[in-house]
Amino acid sequence: MERIHSVAVVGVVVSPDGLVLAAQRRDDGRWEPPGGVLEAGERFEDGVVREIREETGLDVRAERLTGVYKNLVRDVVVLVYRCSPVAGAPGPRAETSAVEWITPDEAVRRMPPVFAARVTDALADGAPASRAHDGHDLV
Repeated sequence: MERIHSVAVVGVVVSPDGLVLAAQRRDDGRWEPPGGVLEAGERFEDGVVREIREETGLDVRAERLTGVYKNLVRDVVVLVYRCSPVAGAPGPRAETSAVEWITPDEAVRRMPPVFAARVTDALADGAPASRAHDGHDLV
């Protein structure tokens, strides 16, 4: 049986003073970097900019790809970009109940391990990470 994969994009937005933008999902309460499913015909960078604006109200610039992640349970491939804020004030939207600037250490404490890894990978130098997970933990 042929399996179909979804492609999603996520942005780890880093402020000039080193804080990370975190969004609390309205549907399950989890904290994570903002992102979502790429639309048909959409470039990766355009998708991450759109998703961050939709979920937080913040305009950003996608700087570089920092990781590729595969959810082995749901067959979702996620491309993560480090981003910088350009304009706007972040706040909750339809899909988010809260949006906050937090330290990288807070991100590791508040986010499920797979989302915390996306943040730490985005803050690291070097080649993009390549990781598999089960939706919560790296495998």
